[in-house]
Amino acid sequence: MAEQDIIPGKSDEIATSKDLQNKEHKSDGLILAIACVAQFMVVLDVSVVNVALPAIKYSLGFSTLNLQWVINAYALTFAGFLLLGGRAADIFGRRAIFLLGLGIFTGASLVGGFSQTQGELIAARAIQGLGGAILSPATLTIIITTFTTPGGRAKALGLWSAVAAGGGAAGAMVGGILTDLVSWRWILFVNVPIGILAFVGARIIIHELKNVHADKHLDILGAILITTGLSSIVYGIVQTDRYAWTSWQTVTAIGVGVVLIATFVFVEQKVAVSPLVPLKLLKSRTLIASNLVMMFMSAAAFAMWFFVSLYLQTVLGFSPLKTGFAFLPQTAAIAIAATLSSRLLTSIGPKPFLIIGPIITAIGFVWITGLSPHESYLSIVLIPGVMITFGLGFTFAPVAAAATAGVEPRFAGLASGLVNTSRQVGGALGLAALATIASERTASLMSHSPSHSQAFLASSLTSGWSRAFFVGGFIAILGAFSALAIPKFKKPAAVH
Repeated sequence: MAEQDIIPGKSDEIATSKDLQNKEHKSDGLILAIACVAQFMVVLDVSVVNVALPAIKYSLGFSTLNLQWVINAYALTFAGFLLLGGRAADIFGRRAIFLLGLGIFTGASLVGGFSQTQGELIAARAIQGLGGAILSPATLTIIITTFTTPGGRAKALGLWSAVAAGGGAAGAMVGGILTDLVSWRWILFVNVPIGILAFVGARIIIHELKNVHADKHLDILGAILITTGLSSIVYGIVQTDRYAWTSWQTVTAIGVGVVLIATFVFVEQKVAVSPLVPLKLLKSRTLIASNLVMMFMSAAAFAMWFFVSLYLQTVLGFSPLKTGFAFLPQTAAIAIAATLSSRLLTSIGPKPFLIIGPIITAIGFVWITGLSPHESYLSIVLIPGVMITFGLGFTFAPVAAAATAGVEPRFAGLASGLVNTSRQVGGALGLAALATIASERTASLMSHSPSHSQAFLASSLTSGWSRAFFVGGFIAILGAFSALAIPKFKKPAAVH
């Protein structure tokens, strides 16, 4: 967004580029802090739930298969409305959209914390995802329009990125502490006081700015179609624990999802004045391949965290707090791999990382298929888990670089947003499929034995998770194959 394109939303005076660059912002530090806190909350809520899953399951009576909706309800609405949220900040103003998103997110957190039924919690998580989709792009818009010098903007974006990464990494630990010492409900309640303080601070400190040349049309229909279409497909997959894949219930749910997604494509191409995803953008082979890598890797990784959290607590008897600590090596592996790939990216290009990363992840998945009630965290979780997440971290920066390399500069932001959308969509679909595979295996073993002892149940559960991990490794390999379509990196010629 160019500085000359923004004006104060509640003033009659037009702010020129020179005015904005010369004006001293004494509150810039506070504005950055508010934006970073909000982004931390949004990212935290993607991962904070994992450790609390067993407690939520027993508290509200979820089945293991339906438990995934606590994660997927958030992921699907976040993914479906993320691109729409980014456009809304340009049209209606950075502060207005920030406050709207923060209000929805905080309110949904409060309702979710008080949930007494499965439906109430899932609905609250879905609304949280909507709030996050509105809020997250607004935090980035606030930073870009506040810090107008290249140096200041680079530092601000660096801090924003670090805080966002910290939110994802801190999720398991925060979830473990709150669930163990207070209640699982506090993984949601904790957002309320933070959200209120950020809301008040934003009202006082952040001034409204709008992009006067922004397209005024919002593709709300497109966002609804893609979100409901994906949700219908996930629902169809999830209910296969009760109905066969060929049953009318399953076929109808998945069929409706496919029709809605096809309608979304038609709307984007023929109807939408300002489509969420210009279809000409999807002609880029590099962009498509990069998003496929991200979808496949997320599909495997979301399920890994889901199953490992259940294994540690329901089979090995870990407390939520101990489980949070158990995830720390995986968090460190992501950070180390992401840093390493970022430093080497300019010299060797993204393609090698997008092949090697998924292969490392796949090896970790094959290793962890040895899961059983008689193994320990050190013998079967620690090293495979580190390998899985190291491979995932290896893909983060390279996939973003590859996705934006083959598109026009004006579409770079949209291409980056598509990668985030692919991450959430892939995670939701992968979790649905792998949870179904695990559940079917467990149910099959339980039905063929008269013994329903705790030991046999634990054995049946781990057998189901092991099968899902094997399929997860295959999905990661599909990510490596997808990367083969990315053109070879051409190193810039040296300047003499």
